[in-house]
Amino acid sequence: MESTSLEIALEMNRLVEAAQHEQIHLRAIGGLAVHYHSPRRQQDFRREYADIDFVIPKSERHKIDNFFRRMGYQPDRRFNLLNGDKRQIFIQEGTGRRIDVFVGDFEMCHKLPLKDRLQVHPVTVPLAELFLSKTQIVELNRKDALDLIALLLDHDIGRGDDKINVERICRLCLRDWGLFKTTTINLKRVEDLVNSDEIALSPGDRELVLRRIEEIRKALALMKKNILWLARDRLGTRLRWYTEVEEVER
Repeated sequence: MESTSLEIALEMNRLVEAAQHEQIHLRAIGGLAVHYHSPRRQQDFRREYADIDFVIPKSERHKIDNFFRRMGYQPDRRFNLLNGDKRQIFIQEGTGRRIDVFVGDFEMCHKLPLKDRLQVHPVTVPLAELFLSKTQIVELNRKDALDLIALLLDHDIGRGDDKINVERICRLCLRDWGLFKTTTINLKRVEDLVNSDEIALSPGDRELVLRRIEEIRKALALMKKNILWLARDRLGTRLRWYTEVEEVER
């Protein structure tokens, strides 16, 4: 089911608020979380939303089945049985809307560790992890590229979690050369899109996005790489550097 941004945003907020009352740290991630942080810019890149993606701490995994049942969602029994320690799916009765819940960490093409990071913001994962949840996509599509542009338009690059925390981005890219590689590839893809005529940006907005991309790129270049990171860098893309993600049938 696809919903308007208002409908699905209200549902996301309903679930987060209900979870807070039950001491569940349910945090949004993905396109709808981008919409939460960049609502004005999302009007420029208007789109529909089919699902809501969340992350919860691993220690709270046992709470979510009953929680989502009370919220009007039924578990995907087969998927949850096979994958429940890392990811669970719930379907809303009547509408078919899907909730995708990542348990502990966010793992797709690359792993984003989220331990001690789900209390930074009351509704979503922190901006740095939200940004990386898009740049970690090996086959970046237009929708995800526009989400990245929206974040870059509306948020400074800098230190601290009130911005797109470049120190956090660098720390995670130092831990995982593959994440660094995919992120740098996608920064170039977004840069190319911004420089094209495919999207309508004012000259000022275009310059702003390009400047913030360059800030991230420079920070990544200045990272103090250890010997293992440098050894992996020499191997480059001769070895696969990401996890292949299978689409979940709906």
